[in-house]
Amino acid sequence: MNRFITFEGIEGCGKSTQIRLAAQYLIEKNISMRQTQEPSGTDIGRKIGGILFNRGHHAMCSETEVLLFFAARAQHVREVIIPALAEGQWVLCDRFSDATFAYQGAGRGLDLAFLNRINDYCAPQLKPVMTLLFDCPVEIGLERAKKRDDQLENPAFSDRFEREKVEFHNRVRQGYLRLSQEDPARFRLIDAARDEHSIQQDVRACIQECIGSFNPVG
Repeated sequence: MNRFITFEGIEGCGKSTQIRLAAQYLIEKNISMRQTQEPSGTDIGRKIGGILFNRGHHAMCSETEVLLFFAARAQHVREVIIPALAEGQWVLCDRFSDATFAYQGAGRGLDLAFLNRINDYCAPQLKPVMTLLFDCPVEIGLERAKKRDDQLENPAFSDRFEREKVEFHNRVRQGYLRLSQEDPARFRLIDAARDEHSIQQDVRACIQECIGSFNPVG
């Protein structure tokens, strides 16, 4: 059974906070689960992520970027996600394939047919049963990301993607929205411009809906 739920959205949308809160909620409900993320869900993926997000790697071309993400996904799927699903666990994942189509497809302008082929090779037959898309205006997300970065001890640790121009982030947002329109049965669009508590209430309702079809949550 597919117990795979993904959390997606632009920079600063709050999805990482929400997946952490959702994981705590499932633990409180005694639901067997695994929380993970891309590209850093494995030791190998964390090393790849160190290359991808390093702000000094401004010369990285789009093709190199996407292939690194795919390499991390291939390892992540086989080392973490498939084994957890095989054990009957719910898997909550911070970003997955949709991020590639939004960031490298819509954002970078890479060929979508090519991305589909490589993604099918890296994550064969693996598609989330539900995807929570946290949507907010780009300006709000980037301002949140800036506040988060201002608290870092070392500014070099801030995300390379956050340095992209607003136009790039708008393309990414529109890419995500198109994906949700193309697959409305899977996506749940969540207004991420609100306060953390209100958003989490929506997240829990979505998760209850999804898990209820397998094992009702009390």
